Amino acid sequence: MENFHQYDVIVVGGGGAGLMAAMYASRTAKTAVISKLYPVRSHTGAAQGGIGAALGNLEEDRPEWHTFDTVKGSDYLGDQDAIEFMCNEAVQAVYDLEHMGLPFSRTADGRIAQRPFGGHTNNVTGKPVRRSCYAADRTGHMILQTLYQQCIKNQIVFYDEFQAMDVLIRDGKVAGVVAVELATGELHVFQAKAVVIATGGHGRMWEITSNAYAYTGDGAAIVARRGIPLEDMEFFQFHPTGIYKLGILITEAVRGEGGILFNGKGERFMEKYAPRIKDLASRDVVSRAMYLETRAGNDVNGQRFFYLDVTPETVNKYAELDGRTRPDGTPYRVTAEEIRSKIPDITDFCVTYLGIDPTREPIPVQPTAHYAMGGIPTNKFGEVVIDSQNTVLPGLYAAGEVACVSVHGANRLGTNSLVDLIVFGKHSGLRAAEYALGADFTPLPDDPTGYVREQIDRLRTGSGKERAAQIGRELRSTMFDLVGVFRTEEGLTQAMEKIQELRARFREVRVADSGKVFNMELMQTWELGNLLDLALVTTRSALERRESRGAHARDDFPARDDVNWLKHTLAWLEGDSVKLDYKPVVITRYQPKERTY
Repeated sequence: MENFHQYDVIVVGGGGAGLMAAMYASRTAKTAVISKLYPVRSHTGAAQGGIGAALGNLEEDRPEWHTFDTVKGSDYLGDQDAIEFMCNEAVQAVYDLEHMGLPFSRTADGRIAQRPFGGHTNNVTGKPVRRSCYAADRTGHMILQTLYQQCIKNQIVFYDEFQAMDVLIRDGKVAGVVAVELATGELHVFQAKAVVIATGGHGRMWEITSNAYAYTGDGAAIVARRGIPLEDMEFFQFHPTGIYKLGILITEAVRGEGGILFNGKGERFMEKYAPRIKDLASRDVVSRAMYLETRAGNDVNGQRFFYLDVTPETVNKYAELDGRTRPDGTPYRVTAEEIRSKIPDITDFCVTYLGIDPTREPIPVQPTAHYAMGGIPTNKFGEVVIDSQNTVLPGLYAAGEVACVSVHGANRLGTNSLVDLIVFGKHSGLRAAEYALGADFTPLPDDPTGYVREQIDRLRTGSGKERAAQIGRELRSTMFDLVGVFRTEEGLTQAMEKIQELRARFREVRVADSGKVFNMELMQTWELGNLLDLALVTTRSALERRESRGAHARDDFPARDDVNWLKHTLAWLEGDSVKLDYKPVVITRYQPKERTY
């Protein structure tokens, strides 16, 4: 067969989770990575703030505190066995990265520096704890560079600029992957004993988002079309501090360094919503507070944004009011130079996009679609599970944002995305290689590329009555307005109808570019189809969940309902409809109670 490749383990996605999986799998298995981007351009590189791990380098901290903060932050929807596993593993994972050469910021005595982050606390005092291990404000970028170097050292084969379009499953087992080579337009078949999906999230379905253009939910859509359910898709996090109108992220580290949020009246409004840790409350709490302030008419000039102030005068004033101190007990005071040294990229963003120096003027911010808590269901070893009994599909794994372990539950704490990808990326790679050592290749289907050719042909032969760009615009505005920070039954029903209409119109789209070499119109149109499928699943799951929990906030059901809704949603895409089922949340040590900040 032309364009045929055979490996023990194929990793789809070259971001942090994919590179971790590939690096660990390659120790014992013949491994390759398929990525639609060059790996160092993956979206992990946009992660700014740090990796949460209870190293205790600056003050007392414990993995069990990290565990409880993550459980509480998840609004008790996270599976506690997986959360405990992740938080315990995080400490060694950070030291492993350090040993690989990741250039962490340092304390005066040479240890890995740590800073506060939203939702991370000393469980005894309830005050913020310094838990985030960081490399200035470009931690994700450093992770990518470090892991890519390690993968090259391990002689992993990279198929860069290959778009995976199908996962092959036969007789209930994984057989491989089909991908298109962007440079030629040719289809390639990759036979593999084990496949790890690590393609990231799907935030491009919202109008204002921090996500890269590549974040189109490819992995989740591919497996959903093969009859695999998606878990907890109604939970999508809106980060409270995206640059106004652009959505580019202003990391939580700005608040960790002392930044304060103000409304249009000049009030520090988070004192009302989280009186103990104020501006360092978890992201869903701050985003909802912004919505409520907007509804009360307290935003800036009715323009639905707020100010994040990290000028030294403001930081020092409120540090004194809050009684904030440095690790040595001295009062917390900063200079403009210190702020710039700790958030250099953010300073550049503000100068480039807003024309302001954040050490002199406040930054206009608004909630931005940021992170998918839901995705492909897995256990803590990255094995994909396909029903409410957690039945494992042999040979298929998922890690990173595309997966739902579930450690983030209804709301992810800042820094835990990087913890997620280094811990579960590692273990999915180890488990995939272990499985491959004891397995034979599953025979390929008779026509392995048939389904992909069918999808491409459909995009080339539509009537041409509809344009993909217009459908994309309508999808993004619908999702942002009706399936955003706050939701109602009326709005979600309206969104469902609109998405169904858009999916029907999508069938009329015809790609104008008939070329094969880097036909990005074809690829971007196919990616829009992925977003339409995932939008349907997201909206249907949100419509059925009649409560408010974490990032899923219903105006018409404002209370959390543990009696009826302390459970995970499983959603199967079946043509133009979505079938739902549910499975219990794993509760070990922490019984659900009201969250307080």
